[in-house]
Amino acid sequence: MKKKRVCLGILFLLVIAGSVVLYKVFRPKEIVLEFGMFAGSNWDVENPNSYVIIDQAIQEFEQEHPGVKIHYYSGVSREDYSEWLSRKLLNGEMPDIFMVLDEDFHKFSSMGVMKNLENLIEKDQTFDRGAFYETALAAGQYQEKQYAFPYETVPMLMFVNKTLLEQEGIQMPDADWNWEDLYEICRRVTRDTDGDGMLDQFATYNYSWLEAAYSNGVKLFDMDGKTCNLSGAETQEAILFAEKITALNGGHKVTQEDFNSGKVAFMPLSFAKYRTYKNYPYKIRKYKDFQWDCTTFPSQKRGDNKSIVDSLLVGISSRTKQEDLAWEFLKKLTYEEKTQMKILQYSQGASVLRKVMNSKEAEEILQKDIVKGGQIINVQVFNDILENGIITPKFANYQQVLSLADSEISSMFDENKNIESSLKKLQRSIEDYLQN
Repeated sequence: MKKKRVCLGILFLLVIAGSVVLYKVFRPKEIVLEFGMFAGSNWDVENPNSYVIIDQAIQEFEQEHPGVKIHYYSGVSREDYSEWLSRKLLNGEMPDIFMVLDEDFHKFSSMGVMKNLENLIEKDQTFDRGAFYETALAAGQYQEKQYAFPYETVPMLMFVNKTLLEQEGIQMPDADWNWEDLYEICRRVTRDTDGDGMLDQFATYNYSWLEAAYSNGVKLFDMDGKTCNLSGAETQEAILFAEKITALNGGHKVTQEDFNSGKVAFMPLSFAKYRTYKNYPYKIRKYKDFQWDCTTFPSQKRGDNKSIVDSLLVGISSRTKQEDLAWEFLKKLTYEEKTQMKILQYSQGASVLRKVMNSKEAEEILQKDIVKGGQIINVQVFNDILENGIITPKFANYQQVLSLADSEISSMFDENKNIESSLKKLQRSIEDYLQN
């Protein structure tokens, strides 16, 4: 009897051991989805909550998809991200899904690094691309095909010192104002307020020919970075108008501190900085002595009240082995209203979805930290900006070429050069550089 019990015990242990071996061999393997992201903000403002939205989205996604884990490397900065992602590509370790910086978008889409999403869009009956703001969605298109979705969007706005305007008896400009309106307001506010013979109240800070060109219908570069339009009549008109505005300052170099101290009427500002400095504690620290608000940029006859709309994109690797899961996680980040509402809660940008930005909850979030008596930007104005905004090209050397053009245009006035001939020469030089 004892011998029988021993044999049964051994048999039982063997069955257990065999079951463990079989489980390890045949159990469903955990699927790991690699996600590429960077820490901090894409908009040059402080953001201590950069991981909050992603971590919450990952937690929800893993709960919805048992056996799936999403992994990302923390601590990669915005400044190092492009190089980090390029190393991953060279090593054959490209993440399944990843954030795409402006300077990488053209390169990755033209090289086939990112998956063309058109087939996935057409196949998914639950997906409606019309849910996105048109400009934000268009930012992720290459050769009229969708290669990435927008995750967060930030337009440029005109920052207005309301207190200064009120002191001068000037009303806040309407959303459809024009260059003549801007110049007249600037002419009236630029003056010597203390009678010492020196100007101490100024028109604009950082309003340049670029803002004027965009609102005059100028398309400075083609999206592929092969041609530019620096010598056209509209561009010349914008450059001369911006110089006319600057000349009102009487040679005084207006600074950020001039604006901070309430001495300047207008300053271009991104929506991200608007949100950051509109609320506490930044409002107290920076703009404590005056009220301010934002509006559109003034337009000229050939243009519209348009400005740049920049969007942070997310794409899928063309080599992913988990296409369906990557697609679902891409939608989780960019298309799900719950996640997109968190953009407003934990970041400084705007949601890329119309329904989110037009919701009562979004209005409450944006209003919550604004100082007493302040107002959030008009929803209809904001919608118009996002629907009709300008997308800047995303070829690799765009910022360098733009900086070169800006520097050369500034020197034309400093050295009293002929604008028309100088612009033609500059255009030829830049196009030679772009095409070589």
